[in-house]
Amino acid sequence: MAVPADFSFSIGTRLEGRHGRSGVLRTPHGSISTPAFIPVGTKATVKAVLPETMREIGAQALLANAYHLYLQPGSDIVDEAGGLSRFMNWPGPTFTDSGGFQVMSLGVGFKKVLAMEAVGVQSDEVIAKGKERLAVVDDDGVTFRSHLDGAKHRFTPEVSMGIQHRLGADIMFAFDELTTLFNTRGYQEKSLARTHEWAQRCIDEHERLTVERTHRPYQALFAVIQGAQYEDLRRKACRDLESLRGSAGTGFDGYGIGGALEKHNLGTIVGWCCDELPEDKPRHLLGISEPEDFFVAIENGADTFDCVNPSRVARNAAIYVPEGRFNINTSRFRRDFTPIDETCDCYTCAHYTRAYIHHLFKAKEMLAATLCTIHNERFTIRLVDDIRASIDGGYYDEFKAEALGRWQGRITTPTT
Repeated sequence: MAVPADFSFSIGTRLEGRHGRSGVLRTPHGSISTPAFIPVGTKATVKAVLPETMREIGAQALLANAYHLYLQPGSDIVDEAGGLSRFMNWPGPTFTDSGGFQVMSLGVGFKKVLAMEAVGVQSDEVIAKGKERLAVVDDDGVTFRSHLDGAKHRFTPEVSMGIQHRLGADIMFAFDELTTLFNTRGYQEKSLARTHEWAQRCIDEHERLTVERTHRPYQALFAVIQGAQYEDLRRKACRDLESLRGSAGTGFDGYGIGGALEKHNLGTIVGWCCDELPEDKPRHLLGISEPEDFFVAIENGADTFDCVNPSRVARNAAIYVPEGRFNINTSRFRRDFTPIDETCDCYTCAHYTRAYIHHLFKAKEMLAATLCTIHNERFTIRLVDDIRASIDGGYYDEFKAEALGRWQGRITTPTT
């Protein structure tokens, strides 16, 4: 039977004087030690890598995309398969997002861009150059055309909850409207009110579906905090969402910190939110993956975070090492018979050389993406694991200084 007690969060070690902490998230499909990086498997797969391999490199959970799985193969098919974990042969916990990012992307055409600078003329009619508006938001929901075939679809909070319940992830997110930093202050306020109303509808529908679907494990529902770069809006969103309850008294199981933001304000915004959020609930930061962002987010209170970046850049020959990032398809590596990173414990570094991977990219072989994704995901997971160990071990500040000191050297290519 699906019961909320199947989901819980406990705090371990706290960073003195800061919101940061370690902890454990318990779900029906297993526990997640936090802080934790959650790799993104948009269409029920981390591109180019087996789910079994993701487990081997230390992934504790995976995040899939409700919008994409709704369009293909269909949430009903995933449900019939026994839920997302069984469908993709992933035994651990899973997350699904609500489709809010795709609403913004289809509406303004920025596609994969979320972090922006709040400069230039603000406009609520903003759209990326050369793009067509494929989504229109109203107070009840969103009407959009599929990027696959142009067919028209309609998402409301209730539709999003139905899709995510059928997908069966352990943690899902309330349907929200994601704005850009180019939107005016007036629109940000209007959007925040709309997201609040949608959050209430999500809780109500979540309660109904949880009672109806007792044959499935309990699914936790996280609210999504918007408010862009405005402190008062971020704080108001946190307070308002924390106070929401369904008719049966259900509140949110956790909180997602979302929205477009300026990179240099990341820690400040996370800190504003964690000032207001209940300490005993987990906090997920949507869409970050750079080492400096991890440290800022964690010490300001984020427990988990996801991003497609490690796998996306890997497919374009960009490699992470402790000293920075470099492109392995440049001519320098044609005769470099050393591992990508001699300190890395991933499968790729144990078995293959830079020269071989360089060759794979030049030959346009699919294996190039697989080997580089394994390495980048392992690098990212391992870094966050090491941050967690440093919190528990009482040496976080020393570890941060050493790790960022190496990373911020920003080499073009590693020394050999």
